[in-house]
Amino acid sequence: MTGTGKNIIILNDIDSTNNYANRLIVSKQAVEGTVVLAYNQKEGRGQHGSSWESEPGKNILMSIVLFPEFLAVENQFLISKIVSLALADFLKNEIDIDNVSIKWPNDLYVGDKKIAGILIENSVQGRTIYSSVLGIGLNVNQEQFFSNAPNPVSLKKITGKNYDIEILAAKITDLIFEYYHKLKQGETDLINSRYFDKLFRKNIRCKFRKKGLEFEAIITGIGEFGQLQLKNKDGIVSEYMFKEVEYVI
Repeated sequence: MTGTGKNIIILNDIDSTNNYANRLIVSKQAVEGTVVLAYNQKEGRGQHGSSWESEPGKNILMSIVLFPEFLAVENQFLISKIVSLALADFLKNEIDIDNVSIKWPNDLYVGDKKIAGILIENSVQGRTIYSSVLGIGLNVNQEQFFSNAPNPVSLKKITGKNYDIEILAAKITDLIFEYYHKLKQGETDLINSRYFDKLFRKNIRCKFRKKGLEFEAIITGIGEFGQLQLKNKDGIVSEYMFKEVEYVI
């Protein structure tokens, strides 16, 4: 595997790439750009404790270490945005998939099916981010899914092709660092506008669920802290943090 990462670690089997990366940070063994890529992880995690299904050797399971100490704590959702955008660009430009979108906060969809998930774990030092571990799961060569995930899809199921995991991981890493450079340069307006442009089901009335109750609303924007802004049928705009509301797919 080649790419922007300065320290690339490839493992056959691990509990989770995020756990491994965090241990490297704690033990002062991680430099910015460290990439941990695993062919199998026993405790793969998604957002808020959910699990991530992956057939061994079939998919991208990786974590990238950053030290974005220039970034204020209140702006940490920008990290999720740049990783989501890098993955969207990868699917569009490298794999030639057109109907790619970002399902808030940071799942990647092709049409109405989920192809990738992101788990960002930040540590804070004072008022800024000390370290950030970018956990990425991308379905690549897996053709059958057995978990209760309702709508998974993979590159193989879309294109019929097999892919080299390490080559794809290197390309994704390069794209993430391109967006990370933009973030360092203060190009937040560009990042914010591109993220909104890629949002799943934006600007159309669709169904959401809050505390078990369904309602219809239109996504009108993303708040400063990553909140989803929804306008209901009465024209009232409300903001929701992660897990306060969910799409009805």
